[in-house]
Amino acid sequence: MLRKNRIFTPGPTPLLPAAQFAEASFTAHHRTADFRNLFTRVLADMKEFIGTRNDVLVLACSGTGVMEASVSNLTSPGDKILVLTAGKFGERWSGLGKAFGCQVDTLSVPYGQTFSLDEVRSRLTPDIRAVYVQATESSTGVRHDVKGISKLVRAQGDDTLLVVDAITGLGTTHLDVDGWGVDLIIGGSQKALMIPPGLAYCAVSERAWQRMESSKSPRYYFDLRKERKSAAKGETAYTPATSLFAALGAALEYIRQMGNGNLEAGREDLVNNAELAAEMTRTAAQALGLKLFAPQSPSGAVTAIEAPAGVDSGAIVKEFRNTFNAVVANGQGEMKGQLFRMAHIGYYDYLDTIGILAALEQVLAQVTGKPVEFGAGVRAAQEVFARQPETAGAVR
Repeated sequence: MLRKNRIFTPGPTPLLPAAQFAEASFTAHHRTADFRNLFTRVLADMKEFIGTRNDVLVLACSGTGVMEASVSNLTSPGDKILVLTAGKFGERWSGLGKAFGCQVDTLSVPYGQTFSLDEVRSRLTPDIRAVYVQATESSTGVRHDVKGISKLVRAQGDDTLLVVDAITGLGTTHLDVDGWGVDLIIGGSQKALMIPPGLAYCAVSERAWQRMESSKSPRYYFDLRKERKSAAKGETAYTPATSLFAALGAALEYIRQMGNGNLEAGREDLVNNAELAAEMTRTAAQALGLKLFAPQSPSGAVTAIEAPAGVDSGAIVKEFRNTFNAVVANGQGEMKGQLFRMAHIGYYDYLDTIGILAALEQVLAQVTGKPVEFGAGVRAAQEVFARQPETAGAVR
């Protein structure tokens, strides 16, 4: 049987063919007019993709690089920060804060859950210099209430900044960055933007730029002020990933065409597509008798599903790979072996969703050794799709 390799992980995600072609064919030197034109256009388009009027920077690094930059640029040693954590990536904020000498106050809830706003409010004191949180915690499939958290932080005044890791959130979640008052939001190229890893980006508020002038933490490559100064001239402070910028330009154009020439509308369609695929997947999993790991606040980026009783989720991941050459993600950290994760990010459509759910039925029959009602999950997903008033948001 022919087996095509397919990725259903929270990142890297399936690549957009037009972006692959653009990346392979781009050869311009980064200190030329050709690259400056591309760079300037991409930065302008990135503002529309994020949905912000704030300055946007794109750096050659992983998303964790800009996470680090958001700590080193906005804090000084001894500053008190509040970290909201409910998974492996929330825990990364704690590690970064400690690495730069911050006093880290951590509000932690069990994996699979999210914070109540009352809990957040009780930890917000006037001496908190910054709050760090995920929009979606991809290790558990949880969505956090960024709007509600933003409202609480903004009530503290301008001395408290809000930083949001939306690496899997942008393009899968409706976010009003400026309206909610998010000071720094972070994304990555290998997620909803449908291109390979290697670029990370952020939108930075004026409050955050002002903080950088007084913060004392060391920084060099990740000095965002240098990048802002260079970007104003159509350049990067250091050597950019030129071919990835070409791929990014192609991806943004694809999203614009999803919106019939309107990039903002295309972004909304991209988010709606992810939300629909996620709802289809959750409904199918439950129809097959599986339990959702984050049923109360599920994300549109990735669905975390508990392994059946007595089954190691690693066996499910292995069976997907061996039988279908499909890659789904195991649980991370303490959840390894207990859950598996299926993403719905970026270049991922209805047929991808139906295909992975049909494969899931076959995998369950194999690893559990129990009868599975073939078609039950697929049918439940199709019924979700059929109830939609329109399918204009589908990736195509």
